Amino acid sequence: MATVDIRGVKKAYGATQVIHGVDVSIRDGEFVVLVGPSGCGKSTLLRMIAGLENITGGEILIGNRVINEMPPKERDIAMVFQNYALYPHMTVADNMGFSLKLRKAPKSEIDSRVNRAAGILNLSKLLDRYPRQLSGGQRQRVAMGRAIVRDPQVFLFDEPLSNLDAQLRVQMRTEIKELHQRLKTTTVYVTHDQIEAMTMADKIVVMRDGIVEQIGAPLDLYDRPANQFVAGFIGSPSMNFIKGKVRLSGTPLLETDSGVAVPLPVADGLTDGKPVIYGLRPEHIRLDPEGVPATVVVTEPTGSEILVVARLGTQALGQEVTCLFRERLSFAPGETIRIAPQPGLTHLFEEATGNRL
Repeated sequence: MATVDIRGVKKAYGATQVIHGVDVSIRDGEFVVLVGPSGCGKSTLLRMIAGLENITGGEILIGNRVINEMPPKERDIAMVFQNYALYPHMTVADNMGFSLKLRKAPKSEIDSRVNRAAGILNLSKLLDRYPRQLSGGQRQRVAMGRAIVRDPQVFLFDEPLSNLDAQLRVQMRTEIKELHQRLKTTTVYVTHDQIEAMTMADKIVVMRDGIVEQIGAPLDLYDRPANQFVAGFIGSPSMNFIKGKVRLSGTPLLETDSGVAVPLPVADGLTDGKPVIYGLRPEHIRLDPEGVPATVVVTEPTGSEILVVARLGTQALGQEVTCLFRERLSFAPGETIRIAPQPGLTHLFEEATGNRL
């Protein structure tokens, strides 16, 4: 196991810069998730750690070794890809032990490591099968087993669950986290799915357009997002954003263009008339007889909860917000409900920069 230090790393393809001086420090044994929308640079950064992409600027260290010019096979890493990349003509056992065979490891060592990994991943009964005889989840386990037998300092995962169905993704998510808890190997995991990031990571790195927007523990990012982008990306359903202006005559309020007034969480440092963005998560909205009127647009019951999309105020141009209620409720489109934020669970962002106020 080892630390991974990414120091001022840049990546350019010709004149096009795609990674802009990224700094990330990963502790020994930590599970770090790189998350962000498609094209944000997370997979490129992972491939630079793996040695599959050249580094334009900065340096990457594994342990205390700078690995910029080091070939992939000497970096002591193991990578699990989105596509399983299994050899179809080899059995599960041969696929898992192939890298050790290339190193000319003794057969007894190969068998021992393969059997150990198979035991960890519940593959012991499948070692004689071929990839075509396995389900998607079993193939992904084989790909993980192939990484485990190498006993690397660092595991790298590049969106390994993207090809699986929803139920299997949840199952494999749990298995990967359990695997990390057992092996304690430093892990860097790339995904665009913020639910995966929230449920698996010790630390999340949120990226956008080749820069790091925020680094922190999952609940830190959820509770105190640094800016509007992080606030909207972390959490499902996404945070509601309401544009308006600060009104400080009497009780501090946010007044929207449609005339709806919402109580402000804080007034320190705010000036009357300042344009701001009010952030409120769907799960932090409650029904309140004294709350703001909202017109129901559509409801989406899921069984354990109900999502309600409602338009603030009674005007057709009022802003829509998503509410999440865990009670069994029944609303009709066009019905007026009254809603209010749960105290202390709202957010405020500067309109010009998107930064948290």
